Amino acid sequence: MKLRESTLWPGNTPPAPAFCGESERAKIIAAHGLDSLADDPELTAITRFAAQLCDVPVSLVTLVESERQRFLGSTGVEVDGTPRSTSFCAYAMMGSGLLIVPDATRDPRFAEFELVTGDFGLRFYAGAPLISAEGAPIGALCVIHTVARPGGLTEFQQQGLAVLAQAAKRRIQGRRETRENEAELARRASEFRTLGDWLPDIIWSADGKGRFDYFNGRWQAITGGKPPIEADDWRPFIHDEDHEQTFGNWTNSLARGEAYENEYRLRQSDGGWRWTLSRALPVKDESGAVVRWYGTLTDIDERRRQADTNDTLAHELAHRIKNVFALISGLVSVRTRGREELREFGEDLVGTISALGKAQDFIRPTGGASELRGLVRAVLEPFTGEDGRLTVQGETAPVGARAATPLALVLHELATNSVKYGALSTDSGAIDIALREEHGDGVVLEWTERGGPEPVEPDPGQRTRGFGTRLIDMSVTSQLDGTIARDWRKGGLAVTIGLPRDTLAS
Repeated sequence: MKLRESTLWPGNTPPAPAFCGESERAKIIAAHGLDSLADDPELTAITRFAAQLCDVPVSLVTLVESERQRFLGSTGVEVDGTPRSTSFCAYAMMGSGLLIVPDATRDPRFAEFELVTGDFGLRFYAGAPLISAEGAPIGALCVIHTVARPGGLTEFQQQGLAVLAQAAKRRIQGRRETRENEAELARRASEFRTLGDWLPDIIWSADGKGRFDYFNGRWQAITGGKPPIEADDWRPFIHDEDHEQTFGNWTNSLARGEAYENEYRLRQSDGGWRWTLSRALPVKDESGAVVRWYGTLTDIDERRRQADTNDTLAHELAHRIKNVFALISGLVSVRTRGREELREFGEDLVGTISALGKAQDFIRPTGGASELRGLVRAVLEPFTGEDGRLTVQGETAPVGARAATPLALVLHELATNSVKYGALSTDSGAIDIALREEHGDGVVLEWTERGGPEPVEPDPGQRTRGFGTRLIDMSVTSQLDGTIARDWRKGGLAVTIGLPRDTLAS
């Protein structure tokens, strides 16, 4: 078999690396973080197989440093390294292929090495260079025997040793990439923490079970306390009056894996309390399980105090407006008293003003719930009382301040007409209100009268002449952007009003 012969270097000192100087090579070796690969199981397994493949007692994966060579993986030796001055691998790593020394006693480069002349008695050596991604020599995979082998290695053994060297190189490069990735993650985490500490909000994170593992520096600055780990650790920092809602909402969000939002008073470092908006979002894996939580605490104390002030002002304004309505109603009653020709007009006008008052009560901050069902009941209660003459069923919807007034006027006019001519003009009559959604973006209010006198459908030429009819139509179509349809059924008048949801909520 033909053996590959390598260039002979004078003396016992290998030439300087072709890629770079020793200082640059040392930096590249350090970048690998190879200390963690000492006695690495994978590299040791490679040396074990290399020894069996080449039928030798010793195999090594070496790292050649400036003064010493270390064994990252070894088979057949108990030491962890040797001086570089007697390193065969320092020569092998400089080549582009295998370095094979059939008999070291006959090779002038190595004949005087202590490994050759001493008790170990090294005779045969074959090593494959380990080169970094930049091309810098860092060590070798070698096989060693104490018996000279004039025939060297078979071609199959040479190929196998080269393949195993590539595997060792991949393991070493993989460790470097892992280390670099860890360093990059650490750098990003450091940047995140630095950025987090500069933000005005408190930022935190928790694992999927809600165990807190990170708070930015704002927590310490604002609360002056130790960051919580478990949910119960928050209790000293949350006002007693806010405990039930705060922890109840968090427990529900944690159980359902849903976003969390709540407002509560957070204890400050000076012992005071400030209103805080707490928000958290879950991060889920492919199966839908929550793996992390990220949250913020935002100071909203000024906003809350301003809102409280605004509520007080709105309450006072609403009270004064209601007094104005009462004054106008009183003036109308006084001016129409004793004048029979104005009595009906005065009663209608007072009723309309009363409906506006109901709407005002409904939309003011301290009034009832801002939803459609509540407004219907509030406006119609004076006409139907509590004796079952009014039923309201179906889906409700939000009602905004702008829509509440015209809608209240529409309901009042319909009720007034029912008292005069429809179901409410009899003792047994009643009104059924049905609420439902339409195509997801609309709300339908169906008004159905029953038990009253059979309605008489107006002459087509007279339908739009009544003031009440014009008021209803104008309120629905012009102010509420809706539609209205009337049906004079045998059992009583039916009115269908369609309203856009966004207009209703405005």
